[in-house]
Amino acid sequence: MPGRTIYCSFLLLMLIFGCGGRSYAQFFQLTEERTHVKVPFKVVRNMVIIKLKINNNGPYNFILDTGVGFMVITEPSLVDSLNIPDRRTLKLAGLGEGDDFDAYYTEPLNIEIPGINSVGVSAAIFKKDHFGLSNYAGMPIHGLLGYEFFNRLVVKINFNDSTLTAYRPGSLKIPRKYEALPITLENNKPFLKTCVRFCDNSERECKLIVDIGAGHPLSLDENNANPWPTQKSIAANLGMGLTGPIKGEISRVRQLNLGKYSLTNVLSSFPEKRTDNSVSAERDGNLGMDVLKRFILIFDYSKGLLYVKSRGNLKEPFERDMSGMEYYAGGDELKRIVISRVEPGSAGDDVGLLKDDEITSVNFKPVANMSLEELDRLFRSGDGKGLLLEIYHEKKFTNVILTLKRRI
Repeated sequence: MPGRTIYCSFLLLMLIFGCGGRSYAQFFQLTEERTHVKVPFKVVRNMVIIKLKINNNGPYNFILDTGVGFMVITEPSLVDSLNIPDRRTLKLAGLGEGDDFDAYYTEPLNIEIPGINSVGVSAAIFKKDHFGLSNYAGMPIHGLLGYEFFNRLVVKINFNDSTLTAYRPGSLKIPRKYEALPITLENNKPFLKTCVRFCDNSERECKLIVDIGAGHPLSLDENNANPWPTQKSIAANLGMGLTGPIKGEISRVRQLNLGKYSLTNVLSSFPEKRTDNSVSAERDGNLGMDVLKRFILIFDYSKGLLYVKSRGNLKEPFERDMSGMEYYAGGDELKRIVISRVEPGSAGDDVGLLKDDEITSVNFKPVANMSLEELDRLFRSGDGKGLLLEIYHEKKFTNVILTLKRRI
């Protein structure tokens, strides 16, 4: 089960779109003679979710993810409902502990978003749901849409009104208030170089994937030759990779620069290891949604530019969950909240909460009437704050007072 920061930016160990030597263009385009199309989205637990149809079926909920090299369908049942006769098997691997696993690779699909359609876009379909994205989001999630959506369109993501606008290249005049950041495309993922200042005031230029599919603010890969200077850190489960949990530490960096913008005291994940070196471009880490959502973003892959404009909330502190619990939505209607892990030494551990305990209410409000995002906000709402939880444990209900504890 995913943790609070889920690695939806899967590092797929295949960079070919045509198995058996075939290769063809895969992209999205605007229908008719439109210059732009506006599409609504939802942000759920730092995931940008849009609706689309596949082969005239749906709509399905897909996570938009610049860290994904090609389209991934994570819901295995879709292989039958989409009527896909020609299926080839491929092996996927990535960050995390565990073995590689199998997925189907499809012929081109007919993918439709209102005003936008696909050309030659294929997908990998998991044979087994390894991530539980629906449980993590508290709503049905069917897959991830990545590089193909961005490679022939200019894409504006506005978190102020939760709309995505897709433009034909060259049709959008960028307002002066936007800062232009150069990006490079490597292995179908966008990279930028930026300056990071650490606790000892040393600065390094870091090459980062711009990854709207990763929930964390910043992640820096292990660097044996030149370790990152860190201050206080805590051991943590950083999320899920293709083959299992990603372990590491969480600390803070003093400053992160994006052009003229600076963010301070930024939480950063430090994964224990990287196992994708054979195919992934050299990089120092990735830049995730907890930073990116503080800006209005315009991706222009054709010009190699990412335009950013602050939403005015850059000074808001970066906070991590203070309960120490990882939890997911269970049950047929995803209304039950089940604890999947409790961090040792955390607030949840202090009051004896355990894996598989069920949270039934918080401050007398049933969790069935709350979204996972509401719970997330409560559990990071302030060091020393007390919350009354009703817990279902071994067929008995009990009340506990959880005193939130900032650990980093």
